[in-house]
Amino acid sequence: MHPKEETTVLLVKPDGVKRGLIGEIMKRIEMRGLKVIALKMIEATPEHAREHYPNTDDWFRGMGNKTLENYAKYGKDAKQEVGTDDPLEIGKKVAEWNVDFLTSGPMVAILIKGIHAVDMVRKIVGKTVPALAEMGTIRGDFSVDSPTLANMDKRALRNVVHASGDQSESAHELEHWFGKEEIHDYKRAEEDIMF
Repeated sequence: MHPKEETTVLLVKPDGVKRGLIGEIMKRIEMRGLKVIALKMIEATPEHAREHYPNTDDWFRGMGNKTLENYAKYGKDAKQEVGTDDPLEIGKKVAEWNVDFLTSGPMVAILIKGIHAVDMVRKIVGKTVPALAEMGTIRGDFSVDSPTLANMDKRALRNVVHASGDQSESAHELEHWFGKEEIHDYKRAEEDIMF
């Protein structure tokens, strides 16, 4: 694939929609020289939100281990907080909190195309944990939530957006959130000048 043809999916999560950040997020994407080739507002069902994630034991364990690391860093006891210290079980709980969050209100799904789109969009949105996201990124500028608080409240981390992590994830999310008839490719006026 030519680098200019790379695509990635960005979801403005319910917190971003409810806070009126759709326009600001779109502005940052387009200012970077990336183009929006599909855009829609959606209300996900629990089943559709659940299928957004890999839902493998390895993925659940990874989520659980991240949660355990966060608990250890802040001196929290996982058994006391969530009733178990098994990473697989914790990961499954966190996944359900994520599904609850994605179905808590409308989201905006955006399909983006451009040079190294996955890496560029991830740079624009910043690190997943808002406290670690650089100022100037979407999460660094607009999110203050923490995994510790989210875990204590037994809910998903509110970090405004989701961005595909790699090309494989992007391919799954493109098929999951968009139909072929919803994708509209075109040439941006400045493409011949920028690259």
